Amino acid sequence: MNRSMTTATNTMSQLQKQFDIISNNIANSQTNGFKKRDVSFADMVFQEVNNQPSRESEIGRLSPHGIRQGVGARLSKSAMVLSQGPIQQTGRSLDFAFTSENQFLKVRVQDENGEHIRFTRNGALYVTPTGNNELMLVTQDGHAVLDQNNNPVIFSDKLNDFTITNHGEFRANGQQVANLGVIALNKPQYMEQKGDSLIGMPENTTINPALVYSDLTGAARNSIAMQQQALEGSNVDLSKELTDMMNVQRALQFQSRAITVSDQMMGLVNGIR
Repeated sequence: MNRSMTTATNTMSQLQKQFDIISNNIANSQTNGFKKRDVSFADMVFQEVNNQPSRESEIGRLSPHGIRQGVGARLSKSAMVLSQGPIQQTGRSLDFAFTSENQFLKVRVQDENGEHIRFTRNGALYVTPTGNNELMLVTQDGHAVLDQNNNPVIFSDKLNDFTITNHGEFRANGQQVANLGVIALNKPQYMEQKGDSLIGMPENTTINPALVYSDLTGAARNSIAMQQQALEGSNVDLSKELTDMMNVQRALQFQSRAITVSDQMMGLVNGIR
């Protein structure tokens, strides 16, 4: 009975993590460029009890020997899903949508811990004055957009008529201003969501970033695929997420009921005289 309570308790804590991930997916179902996360489970450590000491007399047995007693399930992986979200035309010159599933725009984020490079697929861009008669290209949350050399895209405020080409060139008045910094994400499982449709490498990680993503520079920029005057929506399937949420809630109820029944059984045993 103690094992049944342990198994249910362990599984409930992992189901709660799945519930939180599903809730985050649902909350961002209308966020441009958001990529949902899917989870998978695996068995926790189990103990094999040998209840057949005379195996030599069981010739021809097909079922496995022993009794395997587990202690629940654990959330083994939470992976970002890079499938393409729906693309909506906006008619706005500073909007773009990636049409290649693993490409992301590079931006600079400043917080209390300093500056960080983050990545996003939210293509709603704006210009903001920086002083000295200059403008800077930023995201809708005010983060500086970086060029292929990791420098902010800054230009004269006398320029206008902005366009973004299919291969990531930012142009004004028909002239090239900068090549937008774009990466190809090779191993999304190593990325964390950082809020505001941003993703980035985990803090204090020992993983080599070159193994996770590659900068698209030089001839590799020909692989950049953008659609102008459009935005990519979230790839969250709201009906599926709501169904998964109800399934998790039901599983939590089952585990809670298992703990209650085990407690009642222990009470009956302790009450025997």
